[in-house]
This record gives sequence, structure tokens and C-alpha cells, in this order.
Amino acid sequence: MRILSYCLGALAATSVLLPLAPASSHREAPNITKTPKVDATDFYMFRSYEAGRQGFVTLIADYIPLQDPYGGPNYFTMDQDALYEIHVDNDADAVEDITFQFKFQRDLQDKTLQIGDPGSEKTISVPLVNVGGIGPGAGDVANLNVRERYTVDVVFGDRRTGTRAAVQDARTNSATFVKPVDNIGTKSIPDYEGYANDHVVDIVLPDNGSGRTFSGRMFVGQRKDPFVVNLGEIFDLVNFVPLGDPSARTDDLADANVTALCLEIPIEYLVVNEPVIGGWTTASVRQARIANPNPLSAVANKVTVEGGAYTQVSRLAMPLVNEVVIGLKDKDRFNASEPMGDGQFADYVTNPSLPELLEILFFNAGVRAPNLFPRTDLVSVFLTGVQGVNQPVNVVASEMMRLNTTTAPAAAANQDRLGVLGGDLAGFPNGRRPGDDVVDLALRGVLGVLLDAKDAPSGALPFTDGAFLDATFFDTTFPYLRTPLPGAPSTN
Repeated sequence: MRILSYCLGALAATSVLLPLAPASSHREAPNITKTPKVDATDFYMFRSYEAGRQGFVTLIADYIPLQDPYGGPNYFTMDQDALYEIHVDNDADAVEDITFQFKFQRDLQDKTLQIGDPGSEKTISVPLVNVGGIGPGAGDVANLNVRERYTVDVVFGDRRTGTRAAVQDARTNSATFVKPVDNIGTKSIPDYEGYANDHVVDIVLPDNGSGRTFSGRMFVGQRKDPFVVNLGEIFDLVNFVPLGDPSARTDDLADANVTALCLEIPIEYLVVNEPVIGGWTTASVRQARIANPNPLSAVANKVTVEGGAYTQVSRLAMPLVNEVVIGLKDKDRFNASEPMGDGQFADYVTNPSLPELLEILFFNAGVRAPNLFPRTDLVSVFLTGVQGVNQPVNVVASEMMRLNTTTAPAAAANQDRLGVLGGDLAGFPNGRRPGDDVVDLALRGVLGVLLDAKDAPSGALPFTDGAFLDATFFDTTFPYLRTPLPGAPSTN
């Protein structure tokens, strides 16, 4: 109770409200629906709570939303012409200081079969991603028809002009890593969990200017979609009872996978003087993309010609800012923007439309939107961090996930799904862990849970989307997100 009292006091003293984010960012802007390979779905940043790893920060950026496990024959490879990035601002000036830059390469092995009568056989390319079983080890790839590799550079300073160096495999010193194929099914990959675990690699990070050697861990590959939400019901004019049973287990994403970029980085590598860091993920494509009228069969899926500078088309930090906060006309603009320019979106935060929509939809049930404008309570969480929790000194207002690296992590068994609101200072909005139920937090926050009752008549109501989530939904070790669902289950 003492922790809870301190937490609520710190929040109330700064008029802070939790963000209005009732889902993760699946297909959140008109333009990104055309390029799902570069659509970021969720971003997580938290002190590692695996035993013995408390000195690390885990960063997870999920991409390619709504993956049907049976989505063959090509499944969900990454865009080899795109640039995927995780940015860290460690001096609160709204500009990236460290960027982890992922690039992917897809290699076609062109597996073939001899087809026809003896003596007149023809060599025919097979149409499938694999021609036999895969695994258990990461090196067992003989039956794979398409293989994915990736590299990761760390860029210090500006993401395009800063100093860069490659991340290396601690075991082999290689700067090229192998991405596991998606979970095709139990016949193709009988032990996908073991196969994927063999792709968790210990990494050596390039010198950050300290002259010290830093190591971390990395995993890139398909995972079960970690978000739990009544996604369809939310966008059908909030077609659920917002004061329903919070222990319900409805989840519209229960049958979906995502592709996760997971890093575990030492705190000392990320922090300079300010203990609070900010983070976000972006994806960029080349300015020009021209359809190739004569695709080269020797190059896997090379049906476009790319050119020009990288142009950002996806951006994500706090969950669902773009999806339910930013107006429809500005969603593509937000995806192309950087935190330093967030002043252009300020009205969406100070005068949000979502609480008014909730009042219209549930007026007869007694729901009333807060009547305090401008909503300066929202500014702290979205743009500056919460004073006494995760607000850095001399912060430049900008939308990003902020984490106080001095706050000790809570073991999975001790985490509260409501994070800071539940008295767990290591949870959302002080970073975000997979088990933080940001949907319920958002619904309560947007209607004024921490405002004075005269300004928020419905603020004390226990709003929920009925899709329960906590740390038990996830693993207690890196990369925390669970094994993806198989395209075909076992028939045994």
C-alpha cells in the first residue's frame, strides 16, 4: 500500500494520466496497410526480469501484423529492401543517440526434383519453402528452399550520418546472423521451440566510446503475437461492455503470430548521465520502388527495383497512439515523423476525441468524458514522462516509450498487470513489459482514473475490454514472447 500511495501521489501531483491506447498498432494508418512487412505492431522496453539479467534492458519491436500460422506457401519473410530500426534517446532531447539497425537478406536455394520418364527427366523447381524436415539445430537447413539472414549495425548519433559499426556473434565473430523460418507446422519442424532457441545468440556490441567491451543477447524470428485485445470489437464502435468482467479471456489475436526483433542490452551501454532513456521503433523503405517487368528468377522475389534515400513509413513507441489518438488525416504523417516534430500533433493529446466517443457510445450506461481542457494530464505520459517515475531532467516534449533504468525490475510472479496504477513501479508506463495490460490501463486512464472526480465523473470506474493479460502469458526468460503457433498442429 505504501508503494501504491507513493505511485498515485506522484501521478496526481503532476496531473498524469495513462495513455489512451486500446490495442496494439495493427494496420493503424492507410498507407501502411499496403506494406505489412514494415508495419510495426508493438514496442516493448523494460528492465530484464530473467534471473541474473537485471543489469540489462530488453527491447522488442514486433512487425508484420495478423500473421495466420497457416499463411503459406511463402509465410512472413522480412522486406530485404527495408531498414528496421530501434532508437534510443539517452539525453532527453527528442533525438536518437543510439540506433540498432536491422537489414535482411533472403536467399533462394532453388530446390529441384527430377520429373518425367527415365532418360527424359526435367529438372523442376519446387513451389514450397521446404522440401523436408527442419531442425532441431539452427544449422540443419538442408531442406530449406528459402533462407533469411540479417545484419545489425549500431549507429551512434544521427541514424543516417552517425558513426556505425556491426554487431557480432560472440561465438563466431560473424556479423551475419540466421533468422529461423516461420513455424510451418509440426511435421516440418517437430520441435520448433528448440529450433528457435538455437537462434538466440550472444552478441558483442561495438565500442560506444567508453573503450569497454559490452555483450548482450539477440533473437529475431516469429513469435506468438503477445498482444491480447478485443481488436474487432474495439473498432466496431467499442462493441463490448467496458464495465464487464476483467478476468474474461477473450482475445481476437489468440490465433495470430508476429515477427519480433529482440535485443537484450546492458544498461551501461545505453545510459550516459541521465538514467531515463526513451525508445521507439521505425521502418523505412527506399523513396523509389519500381515494379520489375521481368523479375530475375535467380533472385528470390526480386520483383522491384529500389532506389533513393530511405524514407520512414512506420513509427511506434507507446501502444496505439497512431491508431486511436491521431486523426485519420494525419496517420500517415505521424508514421513518417520523428519525435522532435511532435508539436504538430499536440492537439490530439490535449483535446482527445476518444473519451468523447466513449461518452457518446455509453452515455446511457452513465459514462462521462472528463471535462478538463486542455488535457495536460495526458501530456506527461505521452510527451514528457511522469515526474517522480520516469521523467528525465530537461526533457524535450516528444512521444516515445520512457524507462527509468534505476527502477528495479519485478520478477514475473510479482508483476501487477496494471503496472504503475497497480503499485508496480517497474511496469507501464515506466517502459512496457509483455504482461502489462495496457488496454485496461488505457480505458481507465482516458476517462480520468487519476483526475479529480469533479473533472472526471467516470474516472473511478474499473473499465476493461474483457481481454485479460498478465505475466503468466509469457516466458520468464529472454526473449519472453512465446513460441509461435504452428501452421499445422500435430496429428498425434
